[in-house]
Amino acid sequence: MRSIPPWTDSVKQAAEDLLAELAADAMGQVSPSVYETARLVATATWLDGHPERVCFLLDQQGSDGSWGAPDGYGLVPTLSAVEALLTELRRAQRPAADAVQYGLLVGAVTRGLAWLSGWLGEGSRNPFPDTIAAELIVPWLIGDINRQLGRLVSEPLPGLEAWSAHPPLPVPAEADEGVLEGIRSSVRAGHVLPDKLWHSLEVLGVDAAGAYNVRPVNGAVGGSPAATVAWQRTQGVPARTVDDVPSSTRYLEEVQRRGPGPVPGISPITSFERAWTISTLATGRMDTPIPRELVDSLRQGLSDAGAPAAPGLPPDSDDTAGVLYALAKAGDQPSLDCLWGYEADSYFRCFMGERTPSTSTNAHILETLAVLNTADRTRRQNAAEKIAAWLRKNQEPDGKWWDKWHASPYYATACCALALDRSATLGVNAVDEVDGAVRWVLDTQRADGSWGRWEGTDEETSYALHVLLATHTSGDKTALARAAARGCAFLLRQSGPGIDDQDAHLPPLWHDKDLYAPVAVIRAARLAALHLAATDPDVMAALPEDVPAPAWAAGT
Repeated sequence: MRSIPPWTDSVKQAAEDLLAELAADAMGQVSPSVYETARLVATATWLDGHPERVCFLLDQQGSDGSWGAPDGYGLVPTLSAVEALLTELRRAQRPAADAVQYGLLVGAVTRGLAWLSGWLGEGSRNPFPDTIAAELIVPWLIGDINRQLGRLVSEPLPGLEAWSAHPPLPVPAEADEGVLEGIRSSVRAGHVLPDKLWHSLEVLGVDAAGAYNVRPVNGAVGGSPAATVAWQRTQGVPARTVDDVPSSTRYLEEVQRRGPGPVPGISPITSFERAWTISTLATGRMDTPIPRELVDSLRQGLSDAGAPAAPGLPPDSDDTAGVLYALAKAGDQPSLDCLWGYEADSYFRCFMGERTPSTSTNAHILETLAVLNTADRTRRQNAAEKIAAWLRKNQEPDGKWWDKWHASPYYATACCALALDRSATLGVNAVDEVDGAVRWVLDTQRADGSWGRWEGTDEETSYALHVLLATHTSGDKTALARAAARGCAFLLRQSGPGIDDQDAHLPPLWHDKDLYAPVAVIRAARLAALHLAATDPDVMAALPEDVPAPAWAAGT
């Protein structure tokens, strides 16, 4: 085995460049969403980029007829895409329509309906993941698809004749239609729509008109293009105006322009992206200068209730902890007072009225308590012990954790292991839990050196390296260094000509209404992992011989 020259300077420069990008772009870097793009195909043909959105849906369909990831993650995007393409077929049957395009639409809808029929079919017990508003989106879209299929009897669509007599798609038991109807009835009765539901306003359909308290912030309703279109449709906003274009239309034009055409499920992600990127780079032990604009924006996003992911979204304890931690890394000492309102008996809530608590949220709060001493130490210690006990209870027997904000256990495990490790400064003893996480990471490495739930990915490999190289463990140091070296080699082989190649494969793994990839946050995770590896002599000494010194390391 050989060592190669360290590339720490190159990594640090890439980190500085990344932070400069964030300072110049408040919207954030988010992958396009099948669910959200399909909602615009169905309801916003007037918006520029409609043909591109249709092509995006056709291109993204899997070989099995579904859209999205395995293990139930395909249900919501497939429902959204099928309903949207059925709507598009009604438009495309006009005499002047392109016959080839019509055939492509029929094929996509047929394959999508076949997948849905099998997945939702009688006797099926397939659970679907706890993505945002899934319990509302699933019954809503199934109902809309069933209505469209019912129309085929009196208004047939060529190519879909077989579906005119097909039984309705069943609604899964965990998607209680009564919950959605209860929310709609409440809005019709004039009650305020809770702000946590603004992000999914589209599920109300025509009843969204009764949500009188919903208002755009900087043009966006709940940070969602689909919710913004739903709000526009209830306000009588014209498809286009010559003068005084509504701010919501300007927002929609901006998010589609970035595609161009397809749109993300959430935008902007200002505070979330900035806080997570700064915090993740800190995991890599990089002393990266933080632009003043980023620090100022994080300060301004804080209120007595904490911080939201972006303007127009409700505050939550996860983003609050992330912002506080990032500010601490920037040299601030903000008050912890805005966190205490989220404290429950045995853990911290992410927000009031949540259905499922979050391991990563509690881990982020634990980390923040460990680095900020702006509250009474006894109170911080008591809260830290409470969180640590809850995390212990939720650790799987093999050493990993799961979380409601991410599809991969590598993200949750990295969050929890690092937080428990750092909480030693508050007297928390979590050596066994951290060692268990390290063992699980070592045991699940793939043959090519990567890590990943469904396939080896840059993102998940980076989190695995964080666990191995940024925690204190009593495990076999030689085995750890070898595994880390193989993981580092995977990242190096994945990279293009630059250390921070943006063309790397970044599959969406983060939970929104469907899965998404916060690109800058993932890039930060990769940079942190590379820096941890580059500054560890044992890892560099164990780097496989067949890994060439990358071009960007020349001369360092």
